[in-house]
Amino acid sequence: MKKKVVLAFSGGLDTSFCVKFLSEEKGYDVYTAIANTGGFSQEELKHIEERAMQLGAIEHATLNIEQEYYEKSIRYMVYGDILRNGTYPISVSSERIFQAIAIIEYAKSIGADAVAHGSTGAGNDQVRFDLTFQILAPEIEIITPTRDMILTREYEINYLKEHGFEADFRKLEYSINKGLWGTSIGGKETLKSELTLPEEAYPSQVVKHEEQTLKLGFTEGRLTAIDGVVYTDPVEAIRKVEEIGSAYGIGRDMHIGDTIIGIKGRVGFEAAAPMLIIAAHKMLEKHTLTKWQLYWKEQVATWYGMFLHEAQYLEPVMRDIEAMLESSQRNVTGTVELTLRPLSYTLVGVDSPFDLMKTDFGEYGEVNKAWTADDVKGFTKILGNQIKIYHNVQKRNKK
Repeated sequence: MKKKVVLAFSGGLDTSFCVKFLSEEKGYDVYTAIANTGGFSQEELKHIEERAMQLGAIEHATLNIEQEYYEKSIRYMVYGDILRNGTYPISVSSERIFQAIAIIEYAKSIGADAVAHGSTGAGNDQVRFDLTFQILAPEIEIITPTRDMILTREYEINYLKEHGFEADFRKLEYSINKGLWGTSIGGKETLKSELTLPEEAYPSQVVKHEEQTLKLGFTEGRLTAIDGVVYTDPVEAIRKVEEIGSAYGIGRDMHIGDTIIGIKGRVGFEAAAPMLIIAAHKMLEKHTLTKWQLYWKEQVATWYGMFLHEAQYLEPVMRDIEAMLESSQRNVTGTVELTLRPLSYTLVGVDSPFDLMKTDFGEYGEVNKAWTADDVKGFTKILGNQIKIYHNVQKRNKK
C-alpha cells in the first residue's frame, strides 16, 4: 500500500508543485487540507478544493477553525492589547499555529504516515509548522520539498506543465496574505529599509471621506456590540468592524521585527478591525483598571505576543498568562466612541459602569472630596523621605 501524506495546501505554486511531486516522484497518496482561520471566502475554498483534485489529490479537506482561532488566540490578543513592537497586531503569523494544529490533527485522524508543507527556508512559517507538528505528532514524518530542494518558480511551473497541469501562476507584484485578524503585504519595497508600500499595494482603498462615529461595546473584554447592535458571534463582529474601518483605509502600517530564525523582517499590513478594536479596548481599560492591573497586564502581554509570534503557543506558560489576562477583564465593560476619517481615527470617550473616574473622591485638577489639604501635606512629606535621604547623604559626602 502507498504511504499517506497530508499536505497543507493553499492552492499556490509551491503547494501545487508539492501535490504532483509527492505523488509522481515519491509515490505517496496525497491528501490535501486547508485550515481556514477566516481568510478565505466560500468561493475561494471551492476553487482551492477543485485545484487540489485536478492535481491528483486523493482527498481534500477544508478545516474551518475560525471560532477556535478566536477563542484560543484573538480574544487574548485583545485582552492584552497586543501589538508586536508596538505596531503589528500579530495578524497572519498568529493564524499559522492554529492552521498547523488543525492540519496535524487531521493527519492523525486519517492515519497519515507523513505531513508536508510548502514553506521556504527563509521565513518564520517553516518553524511554526515544523515545531507544532513535532510536538503534537512526533511519530509522523515531516516533508518539505520547497525548502529542501531550493526550487525556482520556473522549475516548478515547467514541472507542472510536463506532468499535465497548467494554470496561471504569474507572480503578482505584491504577495497578499489575508486573514481574519489582518492582511499582510509583501513586495519589493518591504525588502528595503528606506521604502514604503505605495497606495495601490493595499487591497482596501479609501472609498469613504466623510467623518463617521463608531461605537464599540465590550462585555468583560469581549466585543459584543457595534453602534448599538448586539453581536453574539465574535467573528461576525470582527468582520463588521473591518468592513467599516477598511472603507477609510484605517490600519495601514509597516512592521519591522526580529524573525524566529534571527534575521530582521519587514512586511506591510492593513488591519482595520484589530487596530480599532485594540485601541478602543485599551482606552476602556484605562478607565476601568487600576494602575497596577494595567502595568502587570502590559508586562505579561508583551511576552505573550512574542511567544505567540515565535511559535511557542504550546508552551504551558501561555495558559498561565491567558488565565491572568482573562481575570483582568472582569470590569472591562462599557462602550467606546470613536470618530473615523480617511487613514485615521480619534478616540472620543468611554461610558462604563466601572469607570474609575466617576467617584466621590474628587475631580482631577479641580476639587478634592475625600482628603484635606493637611492630608496631602503629610502624604507628600512622607513620600519624599527616601529621595530626601539620598540627596542628604550625597551632600554630606561632598563636604
